[in-house]
Amino acid sequence: MITSTNPYTREEIDRFEELNEDQIDKALKAADSTFSSWKKTSFAERSKLMNAVAKELKGNKEEYAKDITNEMGKPLEQSISEIEKCAWVCKYYAENAEKQLANEVIETDAEKSYVSYEPIGVVLAIMPWNYPFWQVFRFAAPALMAGNIGVLKHASNVMRTAQNIQKVFERAGFPENCFQSLMIGSKKIETVIRDKRVKAVTLTGSKPAGSSVASIAGEEIKKSVLELGGSNALVVFKDANIQETVKSCVMARFQNTGQSCIAGKRLLLQKEIEEKFMEEFIKQVKELKSGDPMDKDTFIGVLAREDLAEDLEDQVNRTIEQGGNLVMGGKRNKAYYEPTIVSGVKRGMAMFEEETFGPAISVTTFKDSDEAVDLVNSAVFGLGVSIFTEDFDFAAKLVPQFEDGAVFVNDLVKSDPRLPFGGTKDSGYGRELSEHGIREFVNRKTVYFNKY
Repeated sequence: MITSTNPYTREEIDRFEELNEDQIDKALKAADSTFSSWKKTSFAERSKLMNAVAKELKGNKEEYAKDITNEMGKPLEQSISEIEKCAWVCKYYAENAEKQLANEVIETDAEKSYVSYEPIGVVLAIMPWNYPFWQVFRFAAPALMAGNIGVLKHASNVMRTAQNIQKVFERAGFPENCFQSLMIGSKKIETVIRDKRVKAVTLTGSKPAGSSVASIAGEEIKKSVLELGGSNALVVFKDANIQETVKSCVMARFQNTGQSCIAGKRLLLQKEIEEKFMEEFIKQVKELKSGDPMDKDTFIGVLAREDLAEDLEDQVNRTIEQGGNLVMGGKRNKAYYEPTIVSGVKRGMAMFEEETFGPAISVTTFKDSDEAVDLVNSAVFGLGVSIFTEDFDFAAKLVPQFEDGAVFVNDLVKSDPRLPFGGTKDSGYGRELSEHGIREFVNRKTVYFNKY
């Protein structure tokens, strides 16, 4: 039995019967059978259905958002924004998938030669609880528009949301079994990956989960895409616009109660502006309203589970024991952890070396750009970095020096359907979104015509 519990009220929301082996087999058989017809549909037909999905999401966004908030504690307004972003990615691929997957003509010695992009079949998505709709839709929209079939193993604490996602596609008129949410726990994932009807797997989650899934997929010679953890740096140079940069840094760290892979977790300040920046940063963090996630004025809710708050508390405490200075916060009440700032953080300290998943940020100073780049690249992760400076020429020279999958100048790192999203090093491999994402799970087929 899989149980869903509200992390704010601690009340049980729902219980779900886990699928047995026969039920899993039936679901995969239905998915594989549906692929044989779905792959033959036209882009026009797929686009019509995907636009219907966008309409369904926007028309019932509060219904879906409330379940997100109840299951994992995201403030309601942020849950609504998440649903709206899902509608955006659906409309984006409804409008662009056909040209992104059009035959690519290549001039050779042949009479005619080109590369075609064709669907591969059933793709398994293993998704986390922190953005329980968005993480799924940024996979599902391109996968289905490419002619593939989606099966989802969602995080066990957001199974009602998982059901809702399947419901969205059904309400929009997609053929039955084009997208299925499997009610299974993590112990049954291996069986699904190894099933011959499953052709590929994508995972968003932790490094241990990614290593396990990639290993199994590798043994089966199946394509995998991994989007794992991150410890993004927010690098503020002395010429930055302090007021606007502080706003961006507060949002980068504390939205979704800090539970984001791409959140800015390490604040790196050039020494000359540390005092001025911190004065405004502390002021703005103190203004963040904590409270009931269902209250539309709440910005900081609870963490998705109490053990996650305990983990964050431990990381902060260890950092302070190692020499960090607690500027504000540091207190926990069950699954709630108050916004926390720790300054004087250096290499080797917990909050610098480990991924922190919650409303706590470390502050480190640097002397010059060489030291800043070195501090950023010292992380085992490589998801993204934000740099803040008024000098675009200076920023452009720095960009190639960072090892991350994304560099944002004067803005927080964020996902956008029009841009590829993914990381390097322990943050994973492969890309989601844009034309790069939709081409991850296709057969790039070389076609060559010649006359005798």
